[in-house]
Amino acid sequence: MKNTEIVLMDFSGIYHGETFYHGKDVKWIDVHELPGSSCYCDEEAMDQIREKIRDFSIDGIHFIDSGNYHYMSRIWLEKMTQPFRLLVFDNHTDMQPPAFGGLLSCGGWIAASIDELPFLQEVCLCGPEEEAYRQVPDEWKEKVKFLSKETRASWEIFFREIPLDLPLYLSIDKDILCPEDACTTWSQGELTLKELLGYLQIVKERLAAQGQQAAGVDICGECDPDKDAGSEVNDVANRALLKMLTGEE
Repeated sequence: MKNTEIVLMDFSGIYHGETFYHGKDVKWIDVHELPGSSCYCDEEAMDQIREKIRDFSIDGIHFIDSGNYHYMSRIWLEKMTQPFRLLVFDNHTDMQPPAFGGLLSCGGWIAASIDELPFLQEVCLCGPEEEAYRQVPDEWKEKVKFLSKETRASWEIFFREIPLDLPLYLSIDKDILCPEDACTTWSQGELTLKELLGYLQIVKERLAAQGQQAAGVDICGECDPDKDAGSEVNDVANRALLKMLTGEE
């Protein structure tokens, strides 16, 4: 993805204190403190967001702030115009039934994507605990291939065999990472940044071998803006992820 668009969605202001994007041609989307957008996205906020991203391409790298805004993946994916597969790295299932009048939420965006996006053929969800996945309603599991935290020993095999017959969109929540490698607003997993980069590199190389690249990428998992130390460790992770995805030295 050497020549792809890099987009920063400024919901909380957190990126202004990070430097991973310095020296790069990045596009800022001003959604700072947008009413009706934190954790849950109401219709008015969604309409404003759609308008703000209208001229941006799906095939970019989209930094979408903290996990409170992971529902942005669902909104970006509206731009897909052909059948595709979604690969998600997350410490949570993000398939919780809506709690407030069907509002799109950071905790239910995968379920909403399965229900509402006709081109979405399969979700590969990597990271949550098996117990959390058992609580997901069966109606959504039909389109999901699940890799639990407990089965990490077999993850590399999966990434070496994941089907590439469809365009592949990547969604990365840094809460899958251990606290030493990320600081997020939600509970975190045990994966190291080195391990995550290794899995992504396998997928990237396999795509390249077939003359393909990811259909698009989004990255979330920033910390609260008042956690300076957390922002520093996330800056390191974001820089490493961006370097690997773009192939830049």
